[in-house]
Amino acid sequence: MDNLVAWLERHQVPLYLGALLVGGVVGSTVAVVPGAADGLGAAVNPVLALLLYATFLGIPLRGALATLRDGGFLVTVAVVNFVLVPPVVWLVTRLVADDRALLVGALFVLLAPCVDYVIVFTGLAGGAADRLLAAAPLLMLVQTALLPVFLWLFLGSGTVAGIDPAPFVEAFIVLILLPLCAAALTQAVPGRAGHRVRSVVGRAMVPLMMLTLAVVVASQFAEPHRAWSSVVRVVPVYVLFAVVMTAVGWTTARVAGRFAGTDVPAQRAVVFTGVTRNSLVVLPLVLALPAGYGVAPLAVVTQTLVELLVMVALVRVVPALLPVTGSAPSGRS
Repeated sequence: MDNLVAWLERHQVPLYLGALLVGGVVGSTVAVVPGAADGLGAAVNPVLALLLYATFLGIPLRGALATLRDGGFLVTVAVVNFVLVPPVVWLVTRLVADDRALLVGALFVLLAPCVDYVIVFTGLAGGAADRLLAAAPLLMLVQTALLPVFLWLFLGSGTVAGIDPAPFVEAFIVLILLPLCAAALTQAVPGRAGHRVRSVVGRAMVPLMMLTLAVVVASQFAEPHRAWSSVVRVVPVYVLFAVVMTAVGWTTARVAGRFAGTDVPAQRAVVFTGVTRNSLVVLPLVLALPAGYGVAPLAVVTQTLVELLVMVALVRVVPALLPVTGSAPSGRS
């Protein structure tokens, strides 16, 4: 079993890409089956909740408090995601500003920093995955509070007022609050029983991520009337965002290293958190949008496809941009 887990962790990037491919094939195959899209769509929230439970369970809550005392790192991550990202998002989304549904989908996903597989890719690049993991609940809470504000600024009060807040509150409770509380309770279980649960869930992280990616993609490909041709327009938006935020993240990380003493692993984590977005978590929110925004979920799924390819490249690029002085960059944290 240990050998299998180690193999999965070593090959997780191609496995994630393979899961996306499988999801696309399955979704396209069952698209002709009545009700198949609804069934797959209903599976999105449960698998996301399970994935986030496993993610939060990996955060040692007691140790996280000590990690969160790294004020320089936290401030840098917050500045990148909630001060520097929004104007970049506004600029790059001008490419699809004439298509309201595409614009809304792109804004939702690009304004929300990732809290799940960013930790995996940060670790693969020798970044401070532990500190990013500890900051994940804080990032989730802040983006939940600020996302409506940014949408109001970028879209106007009319669009925001037409969005029912109930699904957003439900998604926060089901996808964030309940998994976080469940993880905290699991960590509180003493002795061998608690250790066994944590060990089993930790070993299942890669399969859980694969399942989530496959279900999310399949749920969208199963819709027979999806306008995939129009979604192609949003691909350059995501590529441009990744390129710009890599440069912005690198510059901010270097400044933090010089003036706040942030070490190289933390600087690499800053780059990844600036580029990687929260597509898996915002998708249920976008699916809850009113009629007329049918293409918005496709825009979110497309961002996931583009981003995973970008992450594969950044695992190689970021260590070269931010090398450890005097030694070769590590492949894992």
